[in-house]
Amino acid sequence: MEKIISYPISVIYYLLFGLTLVIFHPIQWVCFNIFGYQAHKKSVDYMNFLFVRFTNLLGTTYKFENIESVPKNAPIIFVSNHQSMYDIIAMIWYLRRFHCKFVSKKELGKGIPSISFNLRHGGSVLIDRKDRKQAIPAIKGLGEYIEKFHRSAVIFPEGTRSRTGKPKEFAQTGLKILCKNTPSAYVVPISINNSWKMVKFGFFPLGLGNRLTFVLHKPLLVSEYEFDELMEKTESEVVKGIKF
Repeated sequence: MEKIISYPISVIYYLLFGLTLVIFHPIQWVCFNIFGYQAHKKSVDYMNFLFVRFTNLLGTTYKFENIESVPKNAPIIFVSNHQSMYDIIAMIWYLRRFHCKFVSKKELGKGIPSISFNLRHGGSVLIDRKDRKQAIPAIKGLGEYIEKFHRSAVIFPEGTRSRTGKPKEFAQTGLKILCKNTPSAYVVPISINNSWKMVKFGFFPLGLGNRLTFVLHKPLLVSEYEFDELMEKTESEVVKGIKF
């Protein structure tokens, strides 16, 4: 029954989503090229605010716990499990004060209105997962960037989205490079729940009535840990907070 009801609602959602991508592409271009970084960031923030509101049509609600625990005026590395693209939409809006930048696959850097433009010009990095020589310098540059400007990087060490909510094994390389190049950063583990239910039928139709929760765990100061211990603590906190 949920799937049947979702068909017309999902059509409306995707129409609004696609129209917003098209409208905000030139808005982003103008903001970036004429008014600079802050204006461009605002345009991206409000685009993702609309995306969040469109998911409300599907009965989706969001809860972010412990945002107040994240240090201010310091570089942050958010380390999270990954369940769907709705993780990213929610993070950009609800964590907007931290200027989130993402480690994304290079394929997303072209062909998608608004999204590709933001990934290329908003401070995120695009990596070729098959080309280590390209990926390592790109992630290194992101670490140096957030260290300099006290912004944040978001990394999903699972590599790909979990289709069932069950976490996959974390890869270490990306986080290790970020930590090495962002010595004053705090690592903030995040446990995401129920985002996968949005796409439990695939991309169409979408799941209805889901409560997406994002639990931010205790920040870990990079300089206080050996990397192996930091990695173990981070993965443990993320996995402990996932319900599956």
